[in-house]
Amino acid sequence: MNLVRAELERLAARRFNQLMLALLVVAFAMTAMTTMIGSHRPSSTEIASAQQAAAEERQALEANYQRCLTAARSGLPPEEAESFPEDCSVFDPAQRDRLPVATDHLQGVFNFANQARPLLYLLIVFLVLFGFLVGASYIGADLSTGGVVNLLIWRPRRLAVLGAKLGTLLGALTVVSVLGSAVYGGAFWLIGQTAGMPGPTDGGFWPWLGLTWARGVALVLFAATAGFAIATLGRRTAAALGAAMAYAVVWELGLRVVVEVVGMPRGEDWMLSTYLDAWLTGEARLADATVCRNVSGYCDGSYQLGWESGLAVLLALTGGLTLAAFAAFRRRDLI
Repeated sequence: MNLVRAELERLAARRFNQLMLALLVVAFAMTAMTTMIGSHRPSSTEIASAQQAAAEERQALEANYQRCLTAARSGLPPEEAESFPEDCSVFDPAQRDRLPVATDHLQGVFNFANQARPLLYLLIVFLVLFGFLVGASYIGADLSTGGVVNLLIWRPRRLAVLGAKLGTLLGALTVVSVLGSAVYGGAFWLIGQTAGMPGPTDGGFWPWLGLTWARGVALVLFAATAGFAIATLGRRTAAALGAAMAYAVVWELGLRVVVEVVGMPRGEDWMLSTYLDAWLTGEARLADATVCRNVSGYCDGSYQLGWESGLAVLLALTGGLTLAAFAAFRRRDLI
């Protein structure tokens, strides 16, 4: 417990961590302030116009579905029927997650229920960046300045010291994520109640929100662990930052261009971002253009990857990096 308490004090005292926490608070505040300034309570005229627009959109969806059924019965000209699939369920309004509603057509009105998804993803992006940078700098600064060596004089057990550092980091990030999410979500809920509209929050809204938030917090811990492990392997904070930048430029951008040029089947399966999407959203919906080669008429070419694939990749990546970091730290000369 003395070691954990000492690491908590060191983590809280580092100026870089304090600066990153302050920037995180500023980012949250600016997002909430911008939303509040750009929103207003809708008038009865605006609501009536939005209701009419939603009704027209629902009618258009139903008309498109009926045209697909007509095409399936060979009731349309061949050149027009080719634009519809044989299975018209993809156009069935009853199969959609939700139908258009009036709040979708209100301009300049913040709707909490409609905006909760992008706002939650924005929160997770902020926290992931925060976790990765804090995790990398926390161990990287100690290794580069000799702080770890001084700590090992007091507690000469390498794996225990490194494990305490990682555990303290993850525990602190969990607390920051929970408290930050509560303040962030509460602020936008109040904006929806006072300067906008709360929107429909019944049914599966809150369970979905809670599950996605939990996955996001887990992703923050994955990112922090990866940053911590890479910085441990490279003995510098810059090692983690350089590795992240190199991956983004060389692999996510460079390989993506190569995949497009070569026409590799299911090229998205080689991108880490695909599995991040699958884990966070529950299912990544992708398209493989190579499936539709030499296919006349309608061709979908879409496929899905579930959250299980995303979790497996994240566990394998962070687990491998962590094991390598602990193995290197145990045997390496720290001087």
